[in-house]
Amino acid sequence: MDDAAITAKIKAEILSDPLLKVSQINVITTNGVVKLSGVVDSQQSIDRSQEIARSVKEVKSVESELAVKDAE
Repeated sequence: MDDAAITAKIKAEILSDPLLKVSQINVITTNGVVKLSGVVDSQQSIDRSQEIARSVKEVKSVESELAVKDAE
């Protein structure tokens, strides 16, 4: 599976997860290394998105630059 297919699979799984909002999470895959970035609602959202990315068989590692949005 190439990087574009890995990215598409992760985005599709994030989109189908009721906890996550895919528009908040950017997914970039380079040589099997997935980088997640964006601002999400909770630490639980960060954990879940990393779990989804790691569950894709061809992913070598996951780097997260996700941040929790400040509650105002």
